[in-house]
Amino acid sequence: MENFERFPLTIYNSLSRKKEAFTPINAPFVGLYVCGPTVYSEVHIGNMRSFITFDVLFRYLSHLGYKVRYVRNLTDVGHMLDDDGEDRVLKRARLEKLEPMEVVQKYSNYFHDVCKQFNLLPPSIEPTATAHIIEQIQMAQKILDQGMAYVSNGSVYFDVEAFDKKHGYGALSGRKIDELQSNSRKLDGQDEKRSPLDFALWKNAGPEHIMRWPSPWGEGFPGWHLECSVMSTKYLGETFDIHGGGMDLKFPHHECEVAQNVASSGEAPVRYWMHANMLTMNGTKMSKSLGNAISIEELINGGKFSRAFSEMSIRFFLLQAHYSSTVDISESAIEAAEKGFERLQQAWKALINMERSSGEANMELDAATKKLLDQVYVELSNDLNTPKAIAVLFDLANTVNSIKNQQIPGSSLTEETLSRLKLEFPKILEDILGLKLSSEAKSDHLDGVLELMLRMRNQARADRNFALADQIRDQLKDAGVELKDGKNGTEYELN
Repeated sequence: MENFERFPLTIYNSLSRKKEAFTPINAPFVGLYVCGPTVYSEVHIGNMRSFITFDVLFRYLSHLGYKVRYVRNLTDVGHMLDDDGEDRVLKRARLEKLEPMEVVQKYSNYFHDVCKQFNLLPPSIEPTATAHIIEQIQMAQKILDQGMAYVSNGSVYFDVEAFDKKHGYGALSGRKIDELQSNSRKLDGQDEKRSPLDFALWKNAGPEHIMRWPSPWGEGFPGWHLECSVMSTKYLGETFDIHGGGMDLKFPHHECEVAQNVASSGEAPVRYWMHANMLTMNGTKMSKSLGNAISIEELINGGKFSRAFSEMSIRFFLLQAHYSSTVDISESAIEAAEKGFERLQQAWKALINMERSSGEANMELDAATKKLLDQVYVELSNDLNTPKAIAVLFDLANTVNSIKNQQIPGSSLTEETLSRLKLEFPKILEDILGLKLSSEAKSDHLDGVLELMLRMRNQARADRNFALADQIRDQLKDAGVELKDGKNGTEYELN
């Protein structure tokens, strides 16, 4: 039985505004799309909260046995105007004396470096807006053909009122079109629009605009929302399973995505919408525009607080809150998380070489330990509840430390439960939560795993199950571990 059958996943769906059982369209395959960064400057720790959230989701779905296609885009054109109406890439290019695409490449590389620092797995596909200009022009034309858009002065605008009359606008955010009209403000290109709510599918490029492409409506560039509609459905199908992003993207970005897809194909694009909430500083949303964003360098090299913190301490700090809740960052909060992570690492290290002593098992404790191991998966399957899962890990760490400190007998757990604990405790921390061990602990952990495999092989040989013994030897060899049988036993060598 696959783990996704043992621990069925539920997700809070932003579209229905309730928690729902997760049923992929074509299980065991899952299509996951996440809005990536706009690559004109450095990402900050507030940005990374969203990416870490969906990294854990990707890891957990894969761990449950799903075959996940994870698509995360890079926005390298569109949505680039600052508060003064100036293109951010062009502004940065001028300041740094670079070509616009040099700026894009520089900050794409920076983002990838930060992802490695925080131990994020790479997505299955990482498309860019500039590589999908043709497809964006095609979708804009489809929306025009459906009467849901219009051309004005070389730009193409989505007609929100026309769409609302036929399909209803605001299903994701819950915003009503009348309220939006009364609260609209003066923005760039407003004189070209029929309504202030209309948004650009394609923008006419002025003579100063370097990033421009030919289109049926003249030279220009795509609107921000269009790229995600195009790239998500190109790689995942017209309707796919999960779309994730930051809470600040729910409106207008994701709302506009829904409208574009429905207008283009008649199909709602996403079954489950997930939104990671904001990171705050002194109760205020962290953002570049507000000037309170904390850079990655300030955290890991020092500068913002009185001391520096490791990437894994910061990652652990972020995972101690549910992704849907706001988190206020402070030095004391990260220090507390650092101590908690170290406590789990100590339990991890204690488990590596822990052997069951002879004696009668405490069957009540044994059953409780197995239940706690299951409970970690139950919590993670409950809308990715990482704080409750971590709380269960601390309960397991208490049992490990009690055995280590001889507060309870070393025979308290059965061999089966101890082996399961030794295998699953590090797997949950490292493979699912993405928390790296310290190099010392990792070395000890590798030795412990290899010793366990050797004991299994020796037992197979003692049982004259030579096929299993040979299979273990061959698979270890494929993994770079050479076994050498001798009169003094079996030794291993890393290749």
